[in-house]
Amino acid sequence: MDDVVLKISDVHKSFGAIHALKGVDFELKRGEIHALAGENGAGKSTLMNVIDGILAPDSGTIFWNGAAVTIASPTEAQKLGIGLVHQEIALCPDVSVAENILMPQTNLSRKFFVDYAALEAKAGEVLRQLADIDPRARTGDLSISNQQLVEIAKALTLDCKVLILDEPTAALTEREAQLLFGIMRRLADQGIGIIYISHRMVEIFDNCDRVTVFRDGSYITTMDVAQITPPDVVKAMVGRVIDDLYPAKQAEPDDNVILSVRDLSEATRFRDVSFDLHHGEVLGIAGLIGAGRSEIVKGICRIEGEVTGEVRLNGKALTLRDYGDSIDAGMVYLSEDRKGSGLFLDMSIAENISALDLSRISRRGGMIDSRGERERARALGERLGLKYGKLTDPVSSLSGGNQQKVAIAKMLSVDPDLIFLDEPTRGVDVGAKAEIHRILRDLARSGVGIVVISSELPELIGLCDRILVIREGRISGEVAGDDMTEEAIMSLASVLEHEGADA
Repeated sequence: MDDVVLKISDVHKSFGAIHALKGVDFELKRGEIHALAGENGAGKSTLMNVIDGILAPDSGTIFWNGAAVTIASPTEAQKLGIGLVHQEIALCPDVSVAENILMPQTNLSRKFFVDYAALEAKAGEVLRQLADIDPRARTGDLSISNQQLVEIAKALTLDCKVLILDEPTAALTEREAQLLFGIMRRLADQGIGIIYISHRMVEIFDNCDRVTVFRDGSYITTMDVAQITPPDVVKAMVGRVIDDLYPAKQAEPDDNVILSVRDLSEATRFRDVSFDLHHGEVLGIAGLIGAGRSEIVKGICRIEGEVTGEVRLNGKALTLRDYGDSIDAGMVYLSEDRKGSGLFLDMSIAENISALDLSRISRRGGMIDSRGERERARALGERLGLKYGKLTDPVSSLSGGNQQKVAIAKMLSVDPDLIFLDEPTRGVDVGAKAEIHRILRDLARSGVGIVVISSELPELIGLCDRILVIREGRISGEVAGDDMTEEAIMSLASVLEHEGADA
């Protein structure tokens, strides 16, 4: 046991009637990268919050280097040498990158004045391992991916003995993710133990030594990654074999066009975008982060940007001034930032589902028909297989997969002809992913237009009938059928590949 730095023994944690951790066990060795897998609601993040001192366990024991310890706060966890990078970004947006990265050390300092030049120099040294980010920049002005890298840089300054990474690549580009994996391996070589939480099997199998699986708050098993396969992990996570992660695709192309876009342009972000979406198909949009995928879709819906070009929905030319006009016309957009702009986490399930157009559940005089709102929410919840306690419960009480179903129900509440879905399964476990894929395919078969943006190429290939690839604000090509491979998509998406071909 001399090589075990952290051991969790028989830990329980309840929130009212919800038993989040049911006597779980876990151990982490020095210098290993240990994956923690499980569906949303399995107890992974709850255990990490216990280890970090954010939550106190109801019972059980935490051993640090073989000795039982009580971790009463994140400050005590940091003093032991525990660093936690949360899945949800928790930075101060109005201060500099350097101040965010070195905030723990600054808080512990007894100096009256802050040496900002030294702060920025030290932060810059850490950032150079990850990305070209100005340590003097205002944190709130950074992209989501760069903010995630700042969170990781913050943890790297803590002189960790144990580093916990909770879905760290959810907002990162492939290049940024590979840089992170390289840093993880270097840290492990230095004897640092890493707990890696991810829903992405390829990341677990490419980078981790062991994997522990939780299910419904209980410990299930620990396995050596070298001796198992991804289906073994998935079966342990969900308690069954999932062999239908992606439903059957459209049998034959349909000539009927739901959406027609011609020569769509915006001054700085995309130009000359033209494509069609056919009845019954699921259309994918791929490309590197920053290529303009989301910007194009937001431009079509008039969410942002001064856009020119022609948009036709079911043969009718649309004149749209803003997103309200898009909703009225039958086009809706599901944001990639579920918790930031997709849902109202403190509001009820029913209130969220009806939020896109209150006129549909309003009485004369503008009063909300609460009974009608609940009935509408109940019907849509049944259609999507939503699991919840009461419709009056806050959305924050649901698992990630069920939160995403509420977001989809919110789109369906206005009876749209077309839904754009931006990263629809980000942060969602494999079981919920399969359900969402089925929902999207069923919607396409029922005549609703479905366009999916995703950074997960296996998802696009498995789910979509056809994929458009965006590069530097233009459609660089499309793939379908047997041509839908990761290599073909990355070739179309990569600037370097095309520059090499042009040479």
